[in-house]
Formats: sequence, C-alpha cells, structure tokens
Amino acid sequence: MRVSITSAALIASLICTQAVAATYIQAGKLITADSDKVMSEVTVVVEGDKISEILQGYIAGGEQDEVLDLKTHTLMPGLMDMHTHVTSQHNGPASYMERFTLNEADYAIKGVQYAKRTLLAGFTTIRNLGDGYNESVALRNAINKGIVEGPRIFTAAKSIATTGGHADPSNGTAKKIQGDPGPNEGVINGVAQARKAVRQRYKDGADLIKITATGGVLSVAKSGQNPQFMNDELQAIVDTAKDYGMTIAVHAHGKEGMERAIKAGVTSIEHGTYMDKETFKLMKKHKTYYVPTVMAGNWVAEKAKIDGFFPELVRPKAATIGPLILQTLSKAHEAGVKIAFGTDSGVSAHGDNGLEFVLMVEAGMKPIEAIRAATYHGASLINQLDSLGTVETGKFADLVAVEGNPLDDIKQMQHVTFVMKNGKIYKAPEA
Repeated sequence: MRVSITSAALIASLICTQAVAATYIQAGKLITADSDKVMSEVTVVVEGDKISEILQGYIAGGEQDEVLDLKTHTLMPGLMDMHTHVTSQHNGPASYMERFTLNEADYAIKGVQYAKRTLLAGFTTIRNLGDGYNESVALRNAINKGIVEGPRIFTAAKSIATTGGHADPSNGTAKKIQGDPGPNEGVINGVAQARKAVRQRYKDGADLIKITATGGVLSVAKSGQNPQFMNDELQAIVDTAKDYGMTIAVHAHGKEGMERAIKAGVTSIEHGTYMDKETFKLMKKHKTYYVPTVMAGNWVAEKAKIDGFFPELVRPKAATIGPLILQTLSKAHEAGVKIAFGTDSGVSAHGDNGLEFVLMVEAGMKPIEAIRAATYHGASLINQLDSLGTVETGKFADLVAVEGNPLDDIKQMQHVTFVMKNGKIYKAPEA
C-alpha cells in the first residue's frame, strides 16, 4: 500500500497523541536491592507497568510525562511478605469461635480490607500460607482482575496437615461434629493421601504448598513442636509438588520435624524456633530459605500474659515458644542461612508488617540485609526474580518509598509514604 507523505505524518501524529505518558520518579536515594549498593539523586522512569529506565540525576521528561518529587525519600522495590494469612486476623477468644460462625464469604470479605491495608503498608507481593476455604484464591483473582485493591498474592490455599496436626480443621471440636477430614480438607495419612492433597491444592487453584511439619502454637492441641509427618509422606508431598511446579513452605517449630522436611527438599522453613547448628548446616546444604516471623512470636508471648486470651491448652505454648524466635533468627543469620522476610500477619494485625524490619535489625541483621530479605530474597523464594524483587529495567514497576534513609533509621520502614504496584500509584506523600 502506498502512503502519501501527508498521510504518513498524520499517522505519526496520531500515534504520538495516543502514546501513554511515562512517570518520572525523582528519588533522593535508590535501593535497587540487587546488591547492598545505594544510589543517590536518581530518576526511575516507569512506562505502563514496567520500569523502562534508571537515570542518574533528576530528569523531568517531556511535557506529557508525570513527574513525582521524592527527593527527600528513599525509593526501593515493592516489599514482599512471605508469610501472611490475609483473610483472617486473630482477635483473642472470638477467633476460636469464628470457624463455627463465619462462612467462606465472610472470610473473603475480611480479606478485601486486610489486602488493602497490606498494600498501603508497602507490601506489593505476599505469600498467603493457609486459609480455611480457599478464599484467598478468589481474593487473588479479584486483585489480578482489578476488582479490589491489594498486593500480588501467591497462595497455598488450605494448608496440609496430618490427623490431629497443626492445620487439622477439626482440632478442639466435639466428637459429634469432628468428622474425619481427609485430603480434600488438607488432612493426610500415608503416601497416597499426601499426593492427593497436593493435587487437590493444584485443582483448587493454589500457587504453592504449605504443610505443618510440627505442632503449632495457636492450634488447640497439646504439643507445639512434635514432628507430624513421616519421611515417606514428606517425600511424596515434595515430589508431587515439584511435578506441578509448586514450591513448599513448611510451618515448623521442633527440630526433628523441620529436619525431616529439609532433607525431603522443601523450599522454606517458617518460624523454625528450635533450629540449631545441625539444622543450619542442613539448610545451607539444601539451600532452604528461613522465614522467621519474629513479630508473631513476640505477639503471642505478650498475649499469653492475658488471662483468658488464649485457650488454656494454647497459653503455655505461646509463652514458651514465642519469645525464642528472635534469638533463633540471630543464630541463623550468623550461620549464613538464607533469610526471607515474613511476619505471619493475621496473627498480629495486617498493616503492621513493617515492624518485622525493626525486629530483624534487633536480631543482628544490617538494615540493608533486612530490606533485601523483603525484596530480592522474597522474589528468589517464589521464583519471581526475573520480574520482581529489584529495581531494574524491564521488571514490574512495584516501587515504594519512605521519608529519609531507612539504613540510618530502620523504623522508617513502618511508615511507607509512596506505593506503586504494576505502574499504578496507590499511595503518595501529601503535597
């Protein structure tokens, strides 16, 4: 087809007027998170949902472009919380009754408000490690479609437990309503059921697998640390999950249960209270991530001091296990274990996630190490480092900022003032 010069000029003009304007973010400091390096006086250019350029100096772009002045701020990748329960939040005795009084829709609606709080706190990506009715799958889908606002969710849906184990939904109930939950409900006994439970999670729309390899603190069961899977069951879960391209997150407090899981080839250990030098060696050998959740440990320890807040079966576990996680993190960090950021929010309140940074530094991590745990290492843990976790050209424009320099005052991470996810601004400093 022949096009006249006049027609060609008109087409070019139309293309220019239809072009989407870029956003130029002028940052006083930039933590790219691919290393410990910090850049000063930088402009990050966002086009659509991607980072298109990182320029030295304060650049304004063209007349049609938007300029954001964050010259007094530190810009960094969107934060990533690798351990949340985004459709619930513990509120004392009432929480133990809610499973009898609330329906799936109730939890899903709760999740909408908790997801938005999480996003506005600067967490643009989360792992959801267990819910009651797979409601986090629906929440994830709604967020992805733009129906509701929230972080990018990678969910395990219903956790997998053994009969009477930490995530057995019938724990603490009267026998007449207890029933006999099986793989569909996330309860397994034996290799065949282990495989079926993983496949059911895949069928339900889960992104990854969560198992409870030892007892837990908040479940209505006596032990908080006994091993709860046999080796062949663990291996069946790991092998089946890998067939479906799913990673495996493991709730564990006791040494024996977590070491069985590490040897089976799981991806991460959550909480890890009673780790020791032998456990650290195993984790380094198998390249297993550690997600500490210090906030949750501190929270349950404090609430255990309140009469009636927890059932009497839970209270001594909370008082004993909770305070230990901070020192476990300190030892794991010193041993060189890979660490990713996680809070267990839903135990403590959603939106308070930034406190974990303060506790990680208190445990001996450098501020930059804590920030990289919530960016680079989070993305690495969920196999998304090609598109998330660092500020690099071509990656999704998930960016957050805090006033001043969090490397000088880590508490600033509790006060995120700018949030962008997929190139869309959800929060900006007041003018």
